[in-house]
Amino acid sequence: MGVCGTGKTTIARRTAQAMGAAFLDADDFHPPENVARMAAGLPLDDSMRWQWLDRVAEAVAETTRREGAQVVLACSALKRTYRDRLRARLGPIHVAHLSGPPALIAERMTARPGHFMPVGLLDSQLADLEPPGQEEDALICDISRPPEALCAQIRAKWGPALQE
Repeated sequence: MGVCGTGKTTIARRTAQAMGAAFLDADDFHPPENVARMAAGLPLDDSMRWQWLDRVAEAVAETTRREGAQVVLACSALKRTYRDRLRARLGPIHVAHLSGPPALIAERMTARPGHFMPVGLLDSQLADLEPPGQEEDALICDISRPPEALCAQIRAKWGPALQE
């Protein structure tokens, strides 16, 4: 989880591959109107995210059933209520919060061509962000570290649990 531009897709994809898990990107489940709104530089509100989060949870559950594998999901899940909604539909989840300095995140967003999320929405995402608290037992990952190090950090924390 984390705001746009923190490397969620890269880290989740690499972690899934290293662990033999399935990979899903929550961005693939946004309805077209959400993508159009974000591409226009307009932030989503909570009501626009509920359907999307439900679609994400359905996809995770279906992938788990169909493939018999754990799923590593790249998802912003900015607010505790969003993560709780996923938990309500999926059961316990492990949360790795990718975080870093806003200037680094903006730099990364500017360098990725063709993505629907403009750098102008970073401030609204940071304003919405509710970092996971102690009760969520989340792993905090510093995005200034190389992707391989972050994947290793995630595997070290949950690797055995994901293999069960």
